[in-house]
Amino acid sequence: MLSDEEATGEAKEALETTRTPHGTVDNVMRIHSLRPKTMHGHVSLYRSVLHSNDNSLPIWFLETAGTYTSLLNKCDYSVTHHSSNLRKLLNDDVRYEQIISALKNRQPNCAFQDKELAMLNYVEKLTVAVDSMLESDIEALFQAGCDDGEILELNQVVGYFCYVNRLLNGLGVTTKGDVIGYY
Repeated sequence: MLSDEEATGEAKEALETTRTPHGTVDNVMRIHSLRPKTMHGHVSLYRSVLHSNDNSLPIWFLETAGTYTSLLNKCDYSVTHHSSNLRKLLNDDVRYEQIISALKNRQPNCAFQDKELAMLNYVEKLTVAVDSMLESDIEALFQAGCDDGEILELNQVVGYFCYVNRLLNGLGVTTKGDVIGYY
């Protein structure tokens, strides 16, 4: 990964566009510094999936889905960052601990019910058994009260985190030097 001092041209410009509100570049983006076009694509995808004003699912639930995907994929980097975001968004340590415990134990039913539980069941199956997805998995989301847009948002979060978890784990990226917790 290129440091800020080593980066020139397109790499330097890409690093500037991915700075956090803290003024740093997280390693999840910096890992692209040798191929800045992928950094541009990654940050654009990240922002549109998790931080679009067009999303109808609440950001805390999108962070929950991303954290669950990352737990299932054993991606400590994403779990560290996004569970921290979830904690801050919830602003309720008891609820946060309940959620994290349930997700770590693959028992979302211990912390969620109804529509949210149906969505987390979908997250789990899409993450760990994508080859066995059926039309009935989508039908279960409709029956739980999801609309097409919410299903797409949820699907995009899982797809994004599966991508980034493989990027991070596959290249051995750590949180060393990152400022944890965007919010």
